[in-house]
Amino acid sequence: LNRSFTEMHCMSGHSNFVSCVCIIPPSDLYPRGLIATGGNDHNICIFTADNPAPLYVLKGHKNTVCSLSSGKFGTLLSGSWDTTAKVWLNDRCMMTLQGHTAAIWAVKILPEQGLMLTGSADKTIKLWKAGRCERTFTGHEDCVRGLAILSEMEFLSCANDASVRRWQISGECLQVYYGHTNYIYSISVFPQCRDFVTTGEDRSLRIWKQGECAQTIRLPAQSVWCCCVLDNGDIVVGASDGIIRVFTESLERTASAEEIQAFENELSQASIDPKTGDLGDINADDLPGREHLKDPGTRDGQTRLIKDNGKVEAYQWSVSEARWIKIGDVVGSSGATQQTSGKVLFEGKEYDYVFTIDVNEGGPSYKLPYNITDDPWLTAYNFLQKNDLNPMFLDQVAKFIMDNTKGQTLLSTSAQFSDPFTGAGRYVPGSSSGSNTIPAADPFTGAGRYVPGSASNAVASVGGVDPYTGMDAYQSAAAKVENIYFPKKDAVTFDQANPTQILGKLKELNGSASEKHKLTEDDLIILEKLLSATCNTSAETPTPQQLQTLWRAVNWPEDIVFPALDILRLSLRHPTVNEKFCSEKDHVQLIILLLRFLNPKGKQANQLLALRAFCNCFVGQAGQKLMMEQRDEIMTQAIELKSGNNKNIHIALATLTLNYAVCLHKVNNLEGKAQCLSVISTVMEVVQDLEAVFRLLVALGTLISDDTNAVQLAKSLGVDSQIKKYASVSEPAKVKECCRFVLNLL
Repeated sequence: LNRSFTEMHCMSGHSNFVSCVCIIPPSDLYPRGLIATGGNDHNICIFTADNPAPLYVLKGHKNTVCSLSSGKFGTLLSGSWDTTAKVWLNDRCMMTLQGHTAAIWAVKILPEQGLMLTGSADKTIKLWKAGRCERTFTGHEDCVRGLAILSEMEFLSCANDASVRRWQISGECLQVYYGHTNYIYSISVFPQCRDFVTTGEDRSLRIWKQGECAQTIRLPAQSVWCCCVLDNGDIVVGASDGIIRVFTESLERTASAEEIQAFENELSQASIDPKTGDLGDINADDLPGREHLKDPGTRDGQTRLIKDNGKVEAYQWSVSEARWIKIGDVVGSSGATQQTSGKVLFEGKEYDYVFTIDVNEGGPSYKLPYNITDDPWLTAYNFLQKNDLNPMFLDQVAKFIMDNTKGQTLLSTSAQFSDPFTGAGRYVPGSSSGSNTIPAADPFTGAGRYVPGSASNAVASVGGVDPYTGMDAYQSAAAKVENIYFPKKDAVTFDQANPTQILGKLKELNGSASEKHKLTEDDLIILEKLLSATCNTSAETPTPQQLQTLWRAVNWPEDIVFPALDILRLSLRHPTVNEKFCSEKDHVQLIILLLRFLNPKGKQANQLLALRAFCNCFVGQAGQKLMMEQRDEIMTQAIELKSGNNKNIHIALATLTLNYAVCLHKVNNLEGKAQCLSVISTVMEVVQDLEAVFRLLVALGTLISDDTNAVQLAKSLGVDSQIKKYASVSEPAKVKECCRFVLNLL
């Protein structure tokens, strides 16, 4: 009877060690599913089950990719030492989740659509919804290393603080489980129940039932890196000796007596270092002799130490066999204080040593991480460079490293398995070209981003009735309803104006302005002319003098600036003004000015007019180009205004999103669409006003029209369930109709 697994394929695609692997479930396109691997080369490789070469490679992280999780609709979540997580759809990066301050060691996509979890070396766990951080869970006292989902409402985490925690999605920690004596690297849940298994740096696999550690299985390797529970309930563990072992409760799958004996022999010959604390504090002089093993143990996995001929041996009690099984010899450590499996963490990464170096008396001390395989001189040189220290210290620091690591060499030269985290192939700071100092160009703001300029988008002509503003916005007809709503081709602007009122308010407030800000009578006449030029009441073109005066007025203090902002909002629709304020030369000031008014603590009138001004920028080529270049910054700030309950602000926010959707529909920029979808999903939750809802629905329809990737992404964010309720709105009918058209696409 063949009980073992056999190797089917050896896949290769990474240039350095592979640090995580996950299965992408079967789909219509790939009925056997896919395999994703994350590597030290910063890449993610996607393989089919029957080809040793990758189907495609996902590039974008700037450091080791150390965790992966797959979700519905082809989404993949990755976590990296570069402190970010990324959401991928097929072969494209959709979103980057930024917020952690150290390596992200664990990621999980939750069953409820759009929710994701990340666990980090900054000791926190974050919950993300539609790409935005909803909540941060604090409680662990060291790096979070693993996450496991219990239900839609609960999850587990394990950490380097040797504890497991059970959390509610809403934020509270429900239970803390203690049992391990060292770092816990991995956690996995049994199918269809709440029991789970953990593995860690204390040589053990532990099985937890009803909240208690029910069984401890010791392994003949110091680090048990990972565990997973198979659908049949068997447990698979991978350890630092390069061997994968499977444990089962099923009698027909149990290994042969010879294999079990071989495992026990291997275990009994293991040497346990007392300094790791795996067995608690050990004082060899106080230990009993072999007769101590005559007494039975009291619980499964209980350990007992005895002294036999001056040697200390460790035994573990097995309830099922009612006997003590030897799990190793306890040996004194040979002068080194660190263990080979990277006992010390520095900035979320593992090193053999982290020294504290005092350079000057009374000055600050510096941390120097070092691995046994590093070149001491190079490490010293990089350390001095990083901390801006005098290169004169080079010899001294290198000698310090050599003196303090005397005789320590890695065993990897023999047949010993070399471990990716601590062995020769692991991450070596300073040598990697992907060090975090010079990030690669960011697709949102860097040189590689999308710059529109090819799309011709002249001001919409007055032809064609617009469902937003046209008089016959809705005709009730028994005819088949035609989709007149999306994809929308032109920007929606805020045109309503009452020049007399605006000027009246401006004059009134000018009276109360300080001497420094006061406008002269001539200035007011100039602004009146500008207003009539831009409100199409005269055929004149705005002059540079008029724009200079306007610029002075919009820099008034924020309690009196709103009439000037309103003139700016109306003027930006005029081609001359749009070109001037949004051009390469002057656009920085405009963006800084308007973003300042988006401050959530500012005045609502200013927030509203700044949003409307941004919307009106989209009428001109220069304005569109500028809005697309600054999209990340503008959207990030604008969305902060969602929490107020001002319906006009909500309508302006929805319109801004819609105008971005119009631009993004013309170009295939999936990152941009992802950000817009995230904003739509986030704003949809808070808006009450049906006009704002309608504009968000048109934006959504425009974004996903003719783009299957965007449709998949919208589904994975759970947008369809958010908008269903609007399909039954009776008035205005455009909301219901538009919603149904969107749902047809989803």
